[in-house]
Amino acid sequence: MSAFTVLKGGLVIDGTGAPGRITDVAIEQGRILAVEDLPNADCEVIDASGLVVAPGFVDIHSHSDFTLLVDPRASSSLYQGVTTEVVGNCGFGCFPLRDAALARTAIYGVRDDHALDWSSPAEYMDRLSAAHPAVNVLSLVPNGQLRLSTVGLAERPASPDELDRMSRLLEEGLSDGAWGYSTGLEYGAEIGAPESEIRHLCRLTARAGALYATHTRKRDEGADDAVAEALRTARETEVRLQISHLLPRSGRSIGERCIDLVDRAHEAGQDVAFDMHTRRFGLTYLHTLLPPWALSLDRTGILEALSGRTSRARMREHRSILSAGGDWQRVVLLDNPVWPEAGRKSFAELASERNQHPFDAAFDLLTDGVDNLADLMAIIHCYDESEQLQCFSHPLCMPGSDATALAPDGPLAGSSFHGAYTWAAWYFRFMVREKGALTAEEAINRLSARPAEVLGLTDRGVLRPGARADLAVFDAARFAERGTTFEPNQLAEGMRHVFVNGVPALRNGLPTGQHAGEVLRHTRERGQI
Repeated sequence: MSAFTVLKGGLVIDGTGAPGRITDVAIEQGRILAVEDLPNADCEVIDASGLVVAPGFVDIHSHSDFTLLVDPRASSSLYQGVTTEVVGNCGFGCFPLRDAALARTAIYGVRDDHALDWSSPAEYMDRLSAAHPAVNVLSLVPNGQLRLSTVGLAERPASPDELDRMSRLLEEGLSDGAWGYSTGLEYGAEIGAPESEIRHLCRLTARAGALYATHTRKRDEGADDAVAEALRTARETEVRLQISHLLPRSGRSIGERCIDLVDRAHEAGQDVAFDMHTRRFGLTYLHTLLPPWALSLDRTGILEALSGRTSRARMREHRSILSAGGDWQRVVLLDNPVWPEAGRKSFAELASERNQHPFDAAFDLLTDGVDNLADLMAIIHCYDESEQLQCFSHPLCMPGSDATALAPDGPLAGSSFHGAYTWAAWYFRFMVREKGALTAEEAINRLSARPAEVLGLTDRGVLRPGARADLAVFDAARFAERGTTFEPNQLAEGMRHVFVNGVPALRNGLPTGQHAGEVLRHTRERGQI
């Protein structure tokens, strides 16, 4: 291979928001060598005329913690120009692990054929590095695993001794290279955590110069109060704040209040931003209907709880992601192997067909699927186009997948996670080509330089000499998603070339099989890896 490679004559949009210009980009030894018109030289030349040459996209909200271990190819990501993913979001993730059975409840994409046989953050990062992912990966410390490793599924505040152990585990994760700390305060493992507990852990996060990302406590009624709590916690602890998928599921008016709270905090000088997934629905496991006490039971115990009239009545009282809104018509079961005939139907429909309450239909389904609860997922219809347009037009908003990296063939061929194949492609098509709400330069800035800046990645997200050579080269007129709500596993189109650390991962629209992704580890000096 030549000493360096030149992408010739493309529309270079460098990620900063500056106007694009027709010029060349040279890469050498994993870094950008030059961004300028270059004379012909004895090197590899890629004709980029008619294409956009941009920094590789940064997925600031990914859940690929486990799927990259199963299949490191990350096809769904590469076909959208994604070169870096941030995992450990929403309090879900792969470390620390103290009880493998409990830990499974806070890991997306976990599988029986891959053992959870590590414990520490460093061991997980080493395992991920050994898998040779096709994209760069950096992780947050997930609060769900901190609590599962100390408090378990008890729905209460941590005791002083438990909080001390959580603190040590958080500090270990940050010391081992995590870029921040995340919470998922709406989930069963964390709903017992009071604001004071989160505040204590955020102080440790701030001390390490790291980021706090939060899936807030309520995302239906009371969502604005939950955002206010997140802002208050971050302000009092002086930690940088990223609010995950900001728009609540409870309608435009509360969503506007949430955005207004963020605006006022930012105007007052607070370091805050937010992200949003591109789906018009929420997505989660059906077993989130169950309260923590039920999830903590073994298989026999869960079956007994699901079959008992008294225990079912008790479980109905649990406020969950799926039940909080109270409208079962908008909660839809996805395709599944347990009740295949029920896939794509709402729980209101299922309840009507079975002449029972939607809760009981869900409990019956969980009973039949108890041996692999991860097979059962549901969506919650909650957003419209105008809400998306308002949110994604906001200068503090970045898009994220809120999904797992997948591939349509191989070991993950039967897996799906809405957003995996569509998010960045949808964002560019919808915001730039269809609505004209953002210029290509603005959209690429929010896909690259902005998330890199929020994270503290100093040498990615922009095309400038010396930066890491992560690049996305695509046809701006064709870049779009192909996946749909019920046929999600379709690769995006329009991406021509993708380089990760200077190595071609996608060439002429086809994977090269070269995996040059790195596990990026944070140090105390912000942004160093």
